[in-house]
Amino acid sequence: MTDTATHALAATREWLERAVIGLNLCPFARAPYQRDQVHFAVSDADTDETIAEALLAEIRQLEALPEAQRETTLLILTRGLADFDDFNDFLALADGLLETLALDGTFQIASFHPDYRFADSAPDAIDNYTNRAPFPVLHILRESSVGEAVDAMQDPDAIYRANIERLRQLGHDGWDRLWRDG
Repeated sequence: MTDTATHALAATREWLERAVIGLNLCPFARAPYQRDQVHFAVSDADTDETIAEALLAEIRQLEALPEAQRETTLLILTRGLADFDDFNDFLALADGLLETLALDGTFQIASFHPDYRFADSAPDAIDNYTNRAPFPVLHILRESSVGEAVDAMQDPDAIYRANIERLRQLGHDGWDRLWRDG
């Protein structure tokens, strides 16, 4: 593994542990992580075509394994899609790939990026940090896992609202401390 890949993997694991799990941004992330069912794949692909190939390979690997062995995959991009607009545009291609493979009811792709920005947010709004990761990440989720999690909740949208509130209370200084003091 290259130094860049090693750094990307370590930084993404730290983000998952401190932010996603540590701040409970995704209440469903802790269990599969603790059971070692989260696969981290690092790719230096840097074109839409090579990123799509890497994504396809990870989808096929996830598809081939039972959920008890691998529930989800984080595809971490070290060189590709560094520009958020390009990343955002690629998501349509990723969803199209799932449709072409007839897997759009089997898997879904969540997105995380260092410059993630919701359409209605200012670039520096703390709300955006719910989806900010140290590198561009394409998170391949099994629809069955998502469905079970959503069915177990009375109000799945409460997660999003709680995350925004948690980050607003934390603020930029608190977010920065999370990485300094952790």
